[in-house]
Amino acid sequence: MLRYLERVGLIEPERTPAGYRVFGPGELQRLRTLRELLARFECGLSDVAFAKRMRDEVELRDALEGWIEAEPERPEHVDSEDWLRWEQSKHERLLAAVAAQPG
Repeated sequence: MLRYLERVGLIEPERTPAGYRVFGPGELQRLRTLRELLARFECGLSDVAFAKRMRDEVELRDALEGWIEAEPERPEHVDSEDWLRWEQSKHERLLAAVAAQPG
C-alpha cells in the first residue's frame, strides 16, 4: 500500500542514502488523516488518487468536466433507431474496461 501511495503522489517520504523510506511525524500524520478521509467519505485510495490526478492534470479535468456537462446526442454515423442499442453497448464496454483496471 505504501508503494501505491507513493507512486500516485499521495505521500512523498524522505529516503535514506540506501533507499529506505523514512516516515517522520509529518508523513505519519498524513497517513492518519488519509485513513480518516477515506472513512469519512466512504471512498477508496483509488478515488483519492484520481482526485489528485484531476487536480494535477488540467487537460484531464477539463475533459471530464466537458463530458459531465455534455448533452447526449446521436452520433451522425448511427441511425436513430440504433442509437439506444449503440449507447447501451458503449456503456457496457466502458464499464467492462473500468472493472478490468487494477486499483
